[in-house]
Amino acid sequence: MRIVVVCLLLSIGAFAQSDAGKPSDSKSSTPTAAPLNIPSGTRVPVVLKHAISTKATREGDPVYAETTFPVVLNGRVVLPAGTYVQGRISKIQRAGHIKGRAEVLMHFTTLIYPTGYTVMLPGAVENAPGADKASVKDQEGTITQDSQAGQEAGTIATTAGTGAMIGGLSRGAKGGLIGAGVGGAVGTAIAMLTRSNDVKLDVGTSLEMVIQRDVPLDASRVPNVTSTAASQTYP
Repeated sequence: MRIVVVCLLLSIGAFAQSDAGKPSDSKSSTPTAAPLNIPSGTRVPVVLKHAISTKATREGDPVYAETTFPVVLNGRVVLPAGTYVQGRISKIQRAGHIKGRAEVLMHFTTLIYPTGYTVMLPGAVENAPGADKASVKDQEGTITQDSQAGQEAGTIATTAGTGAMIGGLSRGAKGGLIGAGVGGAVGTAIAMLTRSNDVKLDVGTSLEMVIQRDVPLDASRVPNVTSTAASQTYP
């Protein structure tokens, strides 16, 4: 009887040891999700969903935009078209009467995926191809109105020519010179008293946003869409 008990105990111990040596099924079957990031320097085309102008917009006002083209990394779409982008106006400057151009500075702060997944980010304006008579002047993303020097010179020249014609009709050559001087002075005064144009970015204006540092993503919350298109090249 003792021999049977001893053999039974030895069998149980050997089975337990062999079972303990096997790897756990739960650990070996759990997949490890690869990290997903939007790299720093990624350029994202967006369009404005509401108008912005240096005349009506104020510092601190919100900015609403939407991506127009997907960003692809290693064959996977990490930022689909139709993703909402929120931001804020950081600086507004109206043009002066004598000098100083109109400027607007905005920064993007949030991505909202079509699924509702929200991601914080630092983004700035890299380019403003859709802006009318305005361009980005610095690395910070300041959009400034183009120079109006030619337009002001035209105003002065036009008024001077009109004055010369009127003076010439009334007093001959001498009158023409006086009229040109008076007309030029009036034109200069008009140019000085007239405020330069505002920066106007209408609904649908296309901008290029640049991601300023790596943005980590939760891979399980980003739609698993693949693309055969080549991955975007980042500077």
